[in-house]
Amino acid sequence: MRVALNTVLRAAARPAVVARSTRAAPVVARSAHAHAQESFESFSDRYVTFFQNAEDLFEVQRGLNNCFAHDLVPSPAVVEAAVRAARRVNDYATAVRVFEGIKEKVENKSQYDAYVQETKPLREELGLLLKEELYSS
Repeated sequence: MRVALNTVLRAAARPAVVARSTRAAPVVARSAHAHAQESFESFSDRYVTFFQNAEDLFEVQRGLNNCFAHDLVPSPAVVEAAVRAARRVNDYATAVRVFEGIKEKVENKSQYDAYVQETKPLREELGLLLKEELYSS
């Protein structure tokens, strides 16, 4: 009882600051269906184009963050474009991290292995080793 009384007294002792405006605040309403659902193909095309046009490391990393924030696994074409963009801006670490992101996004190891197999020619062309190849135990 004493704790509750102290809390009430402290609250009552504080000055009440109420900011009032003579103007009414504008009401902003957003519709949850304002944008049409993007298809996987258009998503892939959009990110392939983005990575092909990325000019610096900041853009590549921003594109990767945005791409991986979606609730889907990017297509191999997007992965290829992202890895090529990372190597074009001369950032080996980001190229390796693309595959770490894929490993986190897929549902199981066999899906990750399928990405690794499909991108093997690309990785050999660019001289790219995966994290597990770099730090094998």
